[in-house]
Amino acid sequence: MRPEIFPRLKTLTSAAALVLLGSALQAAPKHGIAMYGEPALPADYQSLPYVNADAPKGGSFIEGNTGGFDSLNPFVRKGTVPWQLRFFISESLMGRSWDEPFTLYGLLAESIEVPEDRSWVEFTLRPEAKFSDGSPLTVEDVIWSYETLGTEGHPRYHGFWKKIDKIEKTGDRSVRITFNVEDRELALIAGLRPILKKAQWQDMALTEGSLQDVPITSAPYVVSDYEAGRYVSLKRNPDYWGKDLAFRQGTGNFDELRIEFYGDQSVLFEAFKAGEMNFYREGNAEKWASQYDFPAVSDGDVLKSEIKHQRPTGMVGYVMNSRRPVFEDWRVRQAMITAFNFPYVNGTVTGGRQNRIQSYFSNSHLGLQEGPATGKVLEILQPYAADLLPGTIEGLTLPAGDDSPRNRADTRAALKLLEEASWTVKDGTLVNADGAPFTFEVVIRQGDKEAQSIMEIYREGLTRLGITMQIAQVDNAQFAERRDKQDFDMMPYVRYLSLSPGNEQNLYWGSAQADIEGSRNLMGMKSAAVDATIQAMLTATSSEDFTAATRALDRQLMAGRYVIPLWAGGPARIAHRKTLQFPQNTPIYGDRIGYTPDVWWSEE
Repeated sequence: MRPEIFPRLKTLTSAAALVLLGSALQAAPKHGIAMYGEPALPADYQSLPYVNADAPKGGSFIEGNTGGFDSLNPFVRKGTVPWQLRFFISESLMGRSWDEPFTLYGLLAESIEVPEDRSWVEFTLRPEAKFSDGSPLTVEDVIWSYETLGTEGHPRYHGFWKKIDKIEKTGDRSVRITFNVEDRELALIAGLRPILKKAQWQDMALTEGSLQDVPITSAPYVVSDYEAGRYVSLKRNPDYWGKDLAFRQGTGNFDELRIEFYGDQSVLFEAFKAGEMNFYREGNAEKWASQYDFPAVSDGDVLKSEIKHQRPTGMVGYVMNSRRPVFEDWRVRQAMITAFNFPYVNGTVTGGRQNRIQSYFSNSHLGLQEGPATGKVLEILQPYAADLLPGTIEGLTLPAGDDSPRNRADTRAALKLLEEASWTVKDGTLVNADGAPFTFEVVIRQGDKEAQSIMEIYREGLTRLGITMQIAQVDNAQFAERRDKQDFDMMPYVRYLSLSPGNEQNLYWGSAQADIEGSRNLMGMKSAAVDATIQAMLTATSSEDFTAATRALDRQLMAGRYVIPLWAGGPARIAHRKTLQFPQNTPIYGDRIGYTPDVWWSEE
């Protein structure tokens, strides 16, 4: 117990003193924190369990993006930024282990302290922590970063700031955040916010990014060079403050991280084959099986690696914007899902090599269970039974489809649903009660040949229902703008999920996010039951209660019929030059190895 507590005890009643004493005894600085239970690694751990602590330093990691960029600041609302920069150039108080569902270990902070109820969290900074320009990282930088990102920065940071009652300096190197809501995950989220340098931004608005204003951070890499629309190069900081930390052993091994930009995915792939990059992610199992027979693979210069993982499938497919009148009725959305003949599309596009996603948390113990809801899942849903969509409690499955292009049975089922929603076919055109035709637009990126192929197959099936689909191909900047402004009827959708879903679920499906520009609630979902279920997840004190709440959420998301599900990603499929290596002791979030170069190294 800290000495300064004793004088305060003398001025309190006995009851109040006992409360304060109990809180003090329950809270103690620790090297890490887990969402449930204790961290797997002890305080004196030497490295993360999935790294090669002796990995050599040097070489370059070169990957590619499509489109372009007009900003190098990933923390602001406006601008198109290379997506990798958010992970390459930021650092937080705590760092995440990818071999545990949700556990953090000290990074910028040497310790974390929470009471039993996690109503507040206190961090103590490492005295050696500093920014890439050599200046010390201070408590003032931490407080400023939380407040400014939470009010001016990208919307992804705003929700957390609203749950803070106060943030205060409690010592030369310590800062305490007190929360205004009951939410056990907030202490962990607090540890993952990026910390920026106050002196760089305090006289400028942190609202719009540019190519000149690159954030100064404490991360191992700094942006060293770029050419708009062509490449971004980051160099490893030789004076990086944290290179001796246990958390950093075996990471940050490359001298250079480089991102090359190409017009579309086909050009990018050809550039990789030609040796312009040494790392390429492949998302299509058919292409992985049939198009990797080029000379560099045959000669052994390029290796094909599959990295398995244990995380949920998440949701990949095509999202319908329920804000649009054409998709506001769940029966229409169900009809659109029913009319999508998955076996035929899958066979045509992937050779049938990938299984369909069955729910948002499938491939994990968090996913909904077949059949009616029971036990604690039913207890969570029952108070809202009158407002829940059909199938939530009873259970539902995706249409089976068939291998034929016409799929007559599902076409008839889809038409019946549309008729129930007051759509009828007249002279070959599906119209509503006012005689307006069923017409909608799907927005895809230019050069996305897979999406184009899928939508052309889908369009043929919809034509038989009297529905007109228009395909709009736009560049990356237009795609992002239309997505952020919710200016679409249907568009491709990817939502990755973890084994420890939490506050981000409010961003994805919360009612408060539905009409905010830039929101990640793309479908426009508004449901008091979903909001309450997310709160049940956030306040769960046992793994059993948490799992039940997540399964209840999964049921409601599927019953909402907002997304036409495609196929699960399967393992991370990485083609790479043989000089690039990665550890073989794969963590439970093994796909992270395929998406960030943290633990890779070069043997050149």
